[in-house]
Amino acid sequence: MKSNWKVLAFIALLSSAITLAAYNFLGFNKQDVILTESGPAPIGRLAALTGPNAAGDFTAAAESATPAVVHIKTIVTRTVRQQQMPDIFREFFGEDFGGSRGGAPQRQRGQASGSGVIISPDGYIVTNNHVVKDADEVEVILTDKRSFKAKVIGTDPLTDLAVIQINAKNLPSITLGDSDNLKLGEWVLAVGYPLDLESTVTAGIVSAKGRGIGILNQNVNREDPKGDSPIESFIQTDAAINPGNSGGALVNLRGELVGINTAIASQTGYYSGYGFAVPVSLVKKVSADLLKYGNVQRGYLGIYPRELDSRAAQELGAKVGRGIYVQDVVAGGAGAAAGLKKGDVIVKMEGQNVDSDAQMREIIGRRRPGDVLAVTVNRNGENRDLKVELRNRNNGRDVIRKEESATASTGSISSLGADFEELAAADAKRLGVSGGVRVKRITEGKLAETDIEEGFIITKANGRNVRTVKELQAALSTTKAGEGLMLIGMYPNSSRMYYYAVPV
Repeated sequence: MKSNWKVLAFIALLSSAITLAAYNFLGFNKQDVILTESGPAPIGRLAALTGPNAAGDFTAAAESATPAVVHIKTIVTRTVRQQQMPDIFREFFGEDFGGSRGGAPQRQRGQASGSGVIISPDGYIVTNNHVVKDADEVEVILTDKRSFKAKVIGTDPLTDLAVIQINAKNLPSITLGDSDNLKLGEWVLAVGYPLDLESTVTAGIVSAKGRGIGILNQNVNREDPKGDSPIESFIQTDAAINPGNSGGALVNLRGELVGINTAIASQTGYYSGYGFAVPVSLVKKVSADLLKYGNVQRGYLGIYPRELDSRAAQELGAKVGRGIYVQDVVAGGAGAAAGLKKGDVIVKMEGQNVDSDAQMREIIGRRRPGDVLAVTVNRNGENRDLKVELRNRNNGRDVIRKEESATASTGSISSLGADFEELAAADAKRLGVSGGVRVKRITEGKLAETDIEEGFIITKANGRNVRTVKELQAALSTTKAGEGLMLIGMYPNSSRMYYYAVPV
């Protein structure tokens, strides 16, 4: 985590303003999805709530937002691996002592709970990805106690957002506000279902914006400009948020959605002062993409960025002390085509001062391939304005639909759910093999459904010799769906060869 705090960023897995508002029509299954956006501030009672005498009166916002926030319950089946038998027992009693290595993985069903926000009257709901991730069943309970089975429309782990749908009409939907105009110190309400309680409203202020806390960065190479990088630009608030609030609403005093509550920073896993929400500016874009295209359309700037401070600026010889330093540009990428150069410092995007990597990623994350960004760079002490047309991950300008994305990821090594490393030459010589790929860590994926343990050295895959991760990927990419991937290899402290069939 990029912070000096000694805290645990805990994601809670247990987990009109104007009647004629602006409408966004998104084509999905030949049906229009209508998202209501806020208009100018109304007069009357709500205007009084924004004045100096507003402190303590949150009733209008609570009454407006609460009916649109739902309780989400999920059933999740996970693979639980039995504890590995210590090697000392096998040394005395043989390799078969205690059964197979680590025992067969067990499948266990569990329940989780979270919140969601109705964004259209015809049943579309936005929530967190981690609320519905890997769920076998998703149930949505409205404030009037009606219950519906929900279908997951799309998910985006890189922003921790998801869209689900229930079969219902004329639902109370929330009005989408403007997170860009939120001010530090402004009152906000968190609405959700914490700790499996009924609908709950808490109040706090906006403590910070554009906050990155590192919770979405695991297993992601942020230095890869063409890779899919997480977007963390959270609204930080001191409104009380606990497990179960995930996916719920953060609203302003007009009852408009300004964020989706996502995480807390805590040493205990429960509220201790800091909550974080995905800004609605990003929610609008991600949910629209999921509904229209089936996946999120990301534009790439094509640079290797480094966030500047005074120390980094001095080290790099930059003429300004704040901004995003361009360490290099990707050949053929959007930045190179627009004239960005190594050593430039990005100081503005779309007229906004850019002070942090999180802020830059949010601004780019709200655009699609083909969109043009106004970028101001400082080059050798002088500011220059550039127009950058964002590219897709293939350096093109077109959107990549879900079907194309799925085809591209078929046979991806990431589906195995593990980290790999190539066997060092000295280790290969000691083991008497020409090479291999070691399983460093097993997470959640295909390998977790087998008896394979961490440390296993793969020497063959589907009859092919495997000495590098690239060769393992090649063997996997030729395996057809429905067939198994046969892995052959050994463990470092055993001379036996092990055979594992991995479902693909």
